[in-house]
Amino acid sequence: MTHIALYRAWRPQTFQDMVGQKHIIQTLQNAIRENRISHAYLFNGPRGTGKTSAAKIMAKAVNCERGPAEEPCNECDACRGITAGHIMDVVEIDAASNRGIDEIRDIRDKVRYAPSEVRYKVYIIDEVHMLTAEAFNALLKTLEEPPGHVIFILATTEPHKLPATIISRCQRFDFRQVTLVEQTERLLEICREEGIEADEDAISYIARLSEGGMRDAISLLEQVSAFGNSRITLESAVDVTGGMAAEQFYQLAEAVKDRNVAAVLPLVESLTQAGKSADKCMENLIYYFRDLLVLKLAPQGAATERVVDAERFKGMADSFTPDRLFAMIDILNGYQTEMRHASQPQTLFEVALMKLCTSNEGGMAAAPGTSTTVVASSGSGGGASSAELERLQRQVAALESKLEQLARSGADLSGGDASAGGQGAQRQGRQPAAGRAGFGGGTSGIRPATVKLDPYLATAGSPDSGQIRMKWSEVLQRVKEAKITVHAWLMDGEPVSVAGDTVLVGFKNTMHRETTEKPAHREIIERVLQDVTGNQLRLATVMLKDWQAASERSGGGGEPLELSAEAIDASEGGGGEASRPEWVEEAVKMFGEQLVVVKED
Repeated sequence: MTHIALYRAWRPQTFQDMVGQKHIIQTLQNAIRENRISHAYLFNGPRGTGKTSAAKIMAKAVNCERGPAEEPCNECDACRGITAGHIMDVVEIDAASNRGIDEIRDIRDKVRYAPSEVRYKVYIIDEVHMLTAEAFNALLKTLEEPPGHVIFILATTEPHKLPATIISRCQRFDFRQVTLVEQTERLLEICREEGIEADEDAISYIARLSEGGMRDAISLLEQVSAFGNSRITLESAVDVTGGMAAEQFYQLAEAVKDRNVAAVLPLVESLTQAGKSADKCMENLIYYFRDLLVLKLAPQGAATERVVDAERFKGMADSFTPDRLFAMIDILNGYQTEMRHASQPQTLFEVALMKLCTSNEGGMAAAPGTSTTVVASSGSGGGASSAELERLQRQVAALESKLEQLARSGADLSGGDASAGGQGAQRQGRQPAAGRAGFGGGTSGIRPATVKLDPYLATAGSPDSGQIRMKWSEVLQRVKEAKITVHAWLMDGEPVSVAGDTVLVGFKNTMHRETTEKPAHREIIERVLQDVTGNQLRLATVMLKDWQAASERSGGGGEPLELSAEAIDASEGGGGEASRPEWVEEAVKMFGEQLVVVKED
């Protein structure tokens, strides 16, 4: 006789055989006993938790020759035929490969006919979320009012993909992950019946790897038993599944604790040589540090099934502070996300561990895809307490809010307000607003300060300017990742020159320029410039038409150029008899010169 996979041989044939899901079993049995069988059921839950098995048991229970019965007898012709798949009135459909409207139309045409062999026609549609929208619409009316001899059982792992109109027409049952205790008991029972010798810690390890799926646990058990031959041990289970032994966890954690990069790299190499995948090692390491954190914060109730040597584990937990564990888990989680799309996952794993070793405990470096806000504190201590940082952040937020309110009202900043704004900027490690080239208030109420263009005209063709232009697309992308609204305003600008430590960006539209100049937006852009170029660069802005006019005058041998706020006003039509109406100026500010056309009657 050909071999049958262990999970198939031990597939539940009665409700009593099912592991877990007591709430579902009791509800279905009560409905059968009281003859209150619904016309449609929706079984959803994680993989391997018994959805399809429960559907087949339900089909046998309602069609059993000795029933309808709470438990199928599995002896009559109907039960045996349904188990073997010979009964034509019980139809199991894989919606992943029969997802079109034609297959659903075929069901709709056949449901009107009475069953030929058993009491009910039962349609089991597995992975129902794979049906197309048209197929769902075709199924809708039949599912709502099927003939009395028809029962629909829909099974899915992703119920959120089903239309609400389908869900509302079914009785929904949520299958839960099987608990570790229930899985362990079931696996030990299988080992006893199949004559497999196994250590209990090995069985617990296999149960943990299955993540609540009973089918996955039985498949792993069969795989490990084939490797272990006469006996299943924890070491053989770890080797077969590609996991990490407790000793390897301890060695990696010890190297991270001692900040010993030289010890980390050989450990990673040995794991790779042993066939361990980098993503699995990363996942297991996150679990390990998570368990350390739980033991640190809740020592009384922190018992976890992953701990092998409790005393050694507790000693490792005592060597880390909670803040460092939090930071390390954040870093590993960030790299785990990046690893899913990386061509060299082992390299990312090594980099993540080296970052854990080299980062300071109080200010762990940010993982990929995350951003940090650093507030510089005055004083020689090199740092500040959390209370002091919070106080400074509140003051800065209050000052920036006040600046924005003044800008919206169109009021000029008074001396006291400007001084307060300068102090707030200094607390954040920036120069005061009045002393920064090209600073703008962010709205039409505040004009940018004087911009001297001579230094920028002289360096417009320099290698530094060329480098910034080449990297500008990367700057825009990084700004978009940091804050998409800033990217939308910055898209209107383009770098025209670099002079010293300042990048001059030209804008076509006044509103885009002024909004980019907001302190919060400027800070994001300057941080991205530093990340991309590796240099501390500041941002200055100019209108492109002013830059082009200055370039032409400079090329013609004119006098040294300087555009002041008054000159900008004049160039935009702020004075003179031929100035445009105020509403035209507002339209230009909002839409730009290229989109505004003035027609005179």
